[in-house]
Amino acid sequence: MKNIYILGTPNSGKTSVGLGLALKLRQEGYRVAYFKPVGSYTGANFREDEDALLMKEVLQMEQPLENIVPYIAGPSYLSSHSNPCESLRNIRKAYESIASGSDLVIIGGAGFPHIMGCLGLDASSLALELQAVPLYIIRIDNDYSLDQAIFINSYMACKGAPVLGNIFNNVPRSLLAKTEGIYKPVLQERGQQILGIIPGMPEITSPTVKEYYEVLGGEVLAGEEKMDRIVEDIVIGAMTAESALSYLRRAANKGVITGGDRSEVALAALETNTSALILTGGLYPDVKVIARAEEKGIPLILVHYDTYTTIEKMSAVSRRITAGDEKAIKTAVENTEKHVEWQNILKALQ
Repeated sequence: MKNIYILGTPNSGKTSVGLGLALKLRQEGYRVAYFKPVGSYTGANFREDEDALLMKEVLQMEQPLENIVPYIAGPSYLSSHSNPCESLRNIRKAYESIASGSDLVIIGGAGFPHIMGCLGLDASSLALELQAVPLYIIRIDNDYSLDQAIFINSYMACKGAPVLGNIFNNVPRSLLAKTEGIYKPVLQERGQQILGIIPGMPEITSPTVKEYYEVLGGEVLAGEEKMDRIVEDIVIGAMTAESALSYLRRAANKGVITGGDRSEVALAALETNTSALILTGGLYPDVKVIARAEEKGIPLILVHYDTYTTIEKMSAVSRRITAGDEKAIKTAVENTEKHVEWQNILKALQ
């Protein structure tokens, strides 16, 4: 039986799709293992790949973490890894220890399909080496997302590792109709198979305040006990104090970014459905803001970045499933059952 190689871009939901498929196929009686040839660091102080940790625990894998994810690659990986043959040998050795006793292996791709291409460890090369059928997970933000999917599908085919199919994952409600009526037919016209359209579920896919804080750092001035609240939207408090309240009421479960000296805007945000208030520039707010945030139970975070840098860092944050998040794990399996053509994937593997 062939393996499954799951590729995509950051925040596309490769982990949740891989987890859902792994658990569903286990329910069908298959011995499923997980392998991630090239992992990555996450968070400011975290030094291990979270996907590997999650899969090791949920799938109850006995192999050591260094076998499940033999490489951790950062932007300067060539400083420590520069021998293609040795790198491939290490990955092959680790893979064989994982695959032993398994019917199939779910292989998690790196953040981008091209990562470690200098060593021949990009997605197409690894899919061929590990005899895996690629699935491409599409994060659909706009029409450019479809262009990217077509490009990557075409590239994989040219390299001799054609993508079995595409799965649109975590599709926003506003794009569901367009995905079904326009994006899906466009891909199908190009001979590319659609194996699922998974609707977005903010309650399990939106990042929490804590996940933003892990990236931003800074100081929690209030609401520390509410860091598990979800953040569905990010709003920049750059408006005048007079118009702030009506503007801020338009979004729910939002994170509001504003300067520490914008007390009027901060107080207005605290009177709306706000999950977190993030103050930039390292400027401590008026004591009234801290007191009101504490009273409302809204996390108030002071960071030393400017507003632009703060937004840039927050844009890279995504919700990560943990082994203790039973609701998210259950939903991943349900999404596979309801929205993914897992039977067709299984037939292709056989």
